Amino acid sequence: MMFCPKCGSILMPKKEGNKTVSSCSCGYKSLDKDGGKISETVTDKGSKIEVVDSEDDLKAMPKMKVECPKCHHHEAVFWEVQTRAADEPATKFMKCIKCKHTWRDYN
Repeated sequence: MMFCPKCGSILMPKKEGNKTVSSCSCGYKSLDKDGGKISETVTDKGSKIEVVDSEDDLKAMPKMKVECPKCHHHEAVFWEVQTRAADEPATKFMKCIKCKHTWRDYN
């Protein structure tokens, strides 16, 4: 990603004739050295969220009063994981103390 040296905005690629230039809304232009490529995002489709399995890990986690959707017990441990973009809230995972059922809470 390239930024304008005048105002600090992101430079956007534009075709001018047979050349690609990076230009800014303030009027700055520069020859684009990477062929108009602004950014590249690589995602790992095979990534998995780690679920707590050990009894010792469950004892160390915070507990809350919430009803399990499977066995209707009223106590579970919880943890949070940032599963979406950084500007969105984290996903809360809960695990029932009694039946060990795990579910998500998006609130």
